[in-house]
Amino acid sequence: MDSSTLSAASKSVDKIIDGKAIAQTVKNELAVEVAEASQGKSRKPGLAVVLVGENPASKAYVKSKIAACKAVGIESFLIEMAADVAAEAVAETVKKLNQDQAVDGILVQLPLPNHISSATILALIDPAKDVDGLTAVNAGLLMQGASGLFPCTPLGVMRLLEQHKVSLKGKQAVVVGRSHLVGKPLAMMLLQKDATVTICHSKTANLPEVCRQADILVAACGQAEMVKGDWVKPGAVVIDVGINRVESADGKGRLVGDVAYDQAFANASLITPVPGGVGPMTVAMLLSNTLRSYIVSMKQ
Repeated sequence: MDSSTLSAASKSVDKIIDGKAIAQTVKNELAVEVAEASQGKSRKPGLAVVLVGENPASKAYVKSKIAACKAVGIESFLIEMAADVAAEAVAETVKKLNQDQAVDGILVQLPLPNHISSATILALIDPAKDVDGLTAVNAGLLMQGASGLFPCTPLGVMRLLEQHKVSLKGKQAVVVGRSHLVGKPLAMMLLQKDATVTICHSKTANLPEVCRQADILVAACGQAEMVKGDWVKPGAVVIDVGINRVESADGKGRLVGDVAYDQAFANASLITPVPGGVGPMTVAMLLSNTLRSYIVSMKQ
């Protein structure tokens, strides 16, 4: 391989936003901050996770979150409940955790079984312990530009952009997706950094044309490889929040994002892979929110 080929390969690698590496950097920082914040205190930060049912994906996610807590020095409390548990029992569990002084963060692992309303359960969480940032109170604080606990995936996206020194002021940002979990809160965070933000969705007219205007293009629509390579303006930063399992030729299946990665790669100046892009940041920011809640709690 000659020097020009090596240079081209290096530039290609430089395009990839390594979420795993940045998440590890965040965790390393948090381990130091947790040790400093809890020094001389009666307890460490605590995260309670409520897991209802036997969903394999949910169990895997919870396992990774508990391991991440341990790695940075945060105590974790796992409350497992049967899939047929009454909604009232889940509600009572959340209320008890609200009162538990050892718990700084409460995470109810979604999805819940069909007979339990996620909205009803999430609304019961004390906003001061809402480390997923999903209560109406924290959504309102984000809308106002005030301080609060905000959704972890958008926070992770903002940290990725910050880590790569992506300028947002005056830039065109397009967010494809309008969920309460990602699209809407991320749009608010980008707006607060002086980006001009357009929120799109599957019903947006001329969606490819709108996406081509973006300096920062975020795909969070939940549709495998919906955003095509020719939707990406040359030089745009592409953030792919999606994670979808699709069938592969060998029958084993593979994970892809909401962006057709191989197509978009050529046009993008920076791009997140799937997996290994935004995903690892979500857990890192969950830990960050838990520490933040702990610091506030210990001052009271």
